[in-house]
Amino acid sequence: MLKIRLSMIGAKKRPIYKIVIADSRFPRDGRFIEKVGLFNPLLPKEKKERITIEAERVKHWISKGAKPTLRVSRILGEAQIMPMPKPGNNPNKAIPKKDRKKDGKEPKKEAPKQEAKKEEPKKEAPKQEAKKEEPKKGDKK
Repeated sequence: MLKIRLSMIGAKKRPIYKIVIADSRFPRDGRFIEKVGLFNPLLPKEKKERITIEAERVKHWISKGAKPTLRVSRILGEAQIMPMPKPGNNPNKAIPKKDRKKDGKEPKKEAPKQEAKKEEPKKEAPKQEAKKEEPKKGDKK
């Protein structure tokens, strides 16, 4: 399956991405079919050099069946080559994990476990007194 995706170039902590057409089985920075643009995330959004795309080639590959990844579809949406994808809805993503636990917004799977743990100490098994066994008629002690 053909994908339009990002392939990283650049130095450590200074990424620059090529926008490439590649088979989905190929490695991220490996073999690709055609390079159709560049994306530099370090530049401000206002600069034109941040995104350079060959729009005609992208449209050609989309017509051939290539599918852009989510990040590339956002880039193409900014460049007005294709419609912008719908934003995802994850309201908990903005909240740090440690705060999510305090607010009680944890998954429902963990809540019953906590309730069960709370109930266990409350229930105390009735204490059984040690019964003294009486010797049977046939025992010799």
